[in-house]
Amino acid sequence: MENYVHNISPIALQLFGDLAIRWYGLAYLAGLLLGLLLMRSMSKRGGNLLNFEELSDLVTWSALGVMIGGRFGYCLFYSPDLLIDFSSSFPFWGALKVWEGGMSSHGGFIGVLTSSYLFSRRYKKPFLHINDLTVLGGTLGFLFGRIANFINGELYGRLVTKPLAWAVKFPQEMSSWINYNTEKLLDLTPLVKTFGKLPELSVDADNWVNYVQTMSNSPESKYKVTRFVAWLQEQAQEHNTEVLTALAQVLPARYPSQLIQALLEGLVVFIILNLIWLKAQKPGVITACFGVLYATTRIVGEQFRMPDNQIGFQALGLTRGQWLSLAMFVGGLVLLVLSTRSNSKKIKGWSR
Repeated sequence: MENYVHNISPIALQLFGDLAIRWYGLAYLAGLLLGLLLMRSMSKRGGNLLNFEELSDLVTWSALGVMIGGRFGYCLFYSPDLLIDFSSSFPFWGALKVWEGGMSSHGGFIGVLTSSYLFSRRYKKPFLHINDLTVLGGTLGFLFGRIANFINGELYGRLVTKPLAWAVKFPQEMSSWINYNTEKLLDLTPLVKTFGKLPELSVDADNWVNYVQTMSNSPESKYKVTRFVAWLQEQAQEHNTEVLTALAQVLPARYPSQLIQALLEGLVVFIILNLIWLKAQKPGVITACFGVLYATTRIVGEQFRMPDNQIGFQALGLTRGQWLSLAMFVGGLVLLVLSTRSNSKKIKGWSR
């Protein structure tokens, strides 16, 4: 059986012009709203120290923490060149070009820690309890966020080592060939011969090899290659059967690592944290357990995921995400010991 060629559009609803509602934004919204409902349900049972108005404010603070921390975490951990990328055009700083993609889960966690601390000072609530509530609801954000990653065709998996029925072929991969693996573009030659003569493309198949080889010093060549790749991706999202059939012959099969990570980092961690809080716990225990569980599932999930092209594999064959998760794992263990040994009063959570 032929593997599925990814053909989902990142746009959920096209409004007018360039204005559209994207699945990624809806995923963030779903995570925040469900997190609020979760914490509100716990509050009604007397399981946390915040009323509904305070919980609503906490969700807003957490959203800001995730977005700011996630973006600057990506710049710091994965693409520090963005921090010194300044220009005379809007938004003037590369770190603010969020529409080009780039968010870090670990950076988002640091952002949430910061926003939880500021919230606890503002509302005079225990910091660790605030963070317990935030990470409990935040696991839903990981679940929907990873699903959105799959819809966008980003953060795709490593090559499958043997035939796998549920492997996926990602047309978005071709964009990375332009900057990091130009020789793979030659695999598109049969597609250029079939589709290159279309009026909107006008790509000469006889000169395709020359276009690929001269991209680095010829803006025209790079434009033709980039435009053709973009057209193939657009046609895949529009379910052009002829293009999808042709792409199936040249794209490699990969693990749908986004869905694997959605299951592990999102659903599994969410279930376990809620089971832990069926009994009253001291403030900080849920945060610590989240750190240990998320780090563990992230390390496992990254075994199926390709590392960022600009970074590649790190020491011992691990990815940057796995090394950051190891640090998070240690931090979670330390916090777990400190929290369980503290003199703080236990908070009920889901228990009555």
